[in-house]
Amino acid sequence: MKFNGYIRPDGSVGIRNSLLIVGVDECCDGICRAIAKDHDNAIVITNFVTCMQAGNEELLHNIIGVGKNPNIAGVLVVAMGCGSINPEIVAKPIRETGKASLSMRVMDLGGTRKAIEHGRSLAQQLSEEAAKCERTTVPLSKLTVGVKCGGSDASSGLASNPVVGFAADKIIDNGGTVIGGEVIEFIGGEKYLLERCRNDEVRTKLDRIMKAEEKRWSIPGADVEIMSIGNSVGGLTTIEEKTLGALHKFGTHPVEGVLEADRNGIETPDKPGLYLGEVTHLCGASAINFAAMGAQCILWTSGGSGFNNAIVPVIRISGNAELFTEDQDIDARAIMRGEATSDEVGEQLFAKVIEVANGAETAVEGLGYAYCSIYQKDQRLEGCLGLLK
Repeated sequence: MKFNGYIRPDGSVGIRNSLLIVGVDECCDGICRAIAKDHDNAIVITNFVTCMQAGNEELLHNIIGVGKNPNIAGVLVVAMGCGSINPEIVAKPIRETGKASLSMRVMDLGGTRKAIEHGRSLAQQLSEEAAKCERTTVPLSKLTVGVKCGGSDASSGLASNPVVGFAADKIIDNGGTVIGGEVIEFIGGEKYLLERCRNDEVRTKLDRIMKAEEKRWSIPGADVEIMSIGNSVGGLTTIEEKTLGALHKFGTHPVEGVLEADRNGIETPDKPGLYLGEVTHLCGASAINFAAMGAQCILWTSGGSGFNNAIVPVIRISGNAELFTEDQDIDARAIMRGEATSDEVGEQLFAKVIEVANGAETAVEGLGYAYCSIYQKDQRLEGCLGLLK
């Protein structure tokens, strides 16, 4: 099985050919957006946490990982200049992959107007370089897909998630890689996931990150309710019920490895197969985690909702008859009516993945993108909980 993608200098393959414009501090967000507006394929991500470097390491690793993502053809990193984050901290490791990666500091250029003008010149250089890259036929082993759910309801566990599980298995059977995310939603299904781990090393690592994530979100007096109102209205009654339905989207293959995301770096798959990633359950930010881990697209199951991301195309699957709209890519409602099996609809999803990898747009690609929020764990809280490594 093959698809046509953009081969990058490091051998990775993109299914999109985008420019990434990075604001390493919030003060230059507007400047980044002014630079990007002349380029339809330009995407802006901005660090809104702090312009200080200390304690920002996980966030910076996420940004660097997104820059290295094969869907990105070139990167421009912008800093205001008065913060402590040197834009080269981001640009240099991306450049080391062979990808075009430039940087600039607004204060060095004599003001906002001159900075925008200079930035547009650099973005034009990157755009012209990106235009030289053409799609080439490559094996499916070059494809990495993230899988996530949200707005889950009773139809998710019965229809949408099994459909994704079938497609995930088929992607792996054809040499590809699948990354499952949302560690907090592993809670309640730990036993089943640990049994699927390839070896004790993977099992120990998965157990550690699950316990750490539960600790972060279960602080007495500040507990987070993982069951949303939409989950409950949609027919789910407990987190365990929600989790056991969600686990279907990981298919049946063994867990080859666990990918961590922390201040020490963002791990990526080192061979094909199924991986579980330290991907946040927060929707928009999860796409950044997936992108930093190397995923080129995301399979998203829900009752009918779904976020949309500019960096990694999101293929939506739903089986909810009441909430289904033209925003969905795959219709799983026939499963709920007893008119189709998850394997049959899973074949449709697998075909859709190949289409999107070849350049076909998803149902809402280019429309209503979610903000590219960059997630990082609060390092002070990590220290208080004894979770720093």
